[in-house]
Amino acid sequence: MRVIRPVILLMLSQLPAVGMAIEEPKFEILAERESYEVRAYDPYIVAEVSVTGGFEDAGNDAFRILADYIFGNNTGDEEMSMTAPVDSRADDTGTKMAMTAPVLSTGAEEGGQRFRYAFVMERKYTLESLPKPRDQRIRLREIPTRTVAVRRYSGFWSESNYEKNRIALLEALQRDGVRIIGNPYLARYNPPFMPWFLRRNEVIVEIERASLRL
Repeated sequence: MRVIRPVILLMLSQLPAVGMAIEEPKFEILAERESYEVRAYDPYIVAEVSVTGGFEDAGNDAFRILADYIFGNNTGDEEMSMTAPVDSRADDTGTKMAMTAPVLSTGAEEGGQRFRYAFVMERKYTLESLPKPRDQRIRLREIPTRTVAVRRYSGFWSESNYEKNRIALLEALQRDGVRIIGNPYLARYNPPFMPWFLRRNEVIVEIERASLRL
């Protein structure tokens, strides 16, 4: 162990800061509980796509589609610097937008074979000013103001890890008498090269604010 720890620290010191200081949606922390946090989010815009496949394969397919959009495969004509590296091919005539966080994904639909993934758009954009996707599978929409419960966890982006924390969050909310009004979804904040034990993952679900005991 005395040999392994310095090697790990050296490896981490060489990692880029990508994903550590990129833009996120604005929110206010309303309460902190033993196993979750309550937040009030401002409205924000997402680009989303629905894909078919398994838990991990669907995410890879969706990421390629959405990354292609934000890195230039759209109807814009300005170029902007990006804040996170993504392996994708883009049309140089389109607008290149910055990577933000988190990447959002819903649970399975249609018998466990269809998932919805979304990239959060930069706050400077509106639905009117965002470049239109050339890929018709991509939808742009605004997520309205809402109150959510959030359970944060680290580790691998596996279905089993997500399910364990999803169940823990729902059980905690039921115990506290908090009414759930939406479906849980997964938020991922880090790039794939981030070591699993440093990743910030969250299970998020919309709740009824009036049911909170603040």
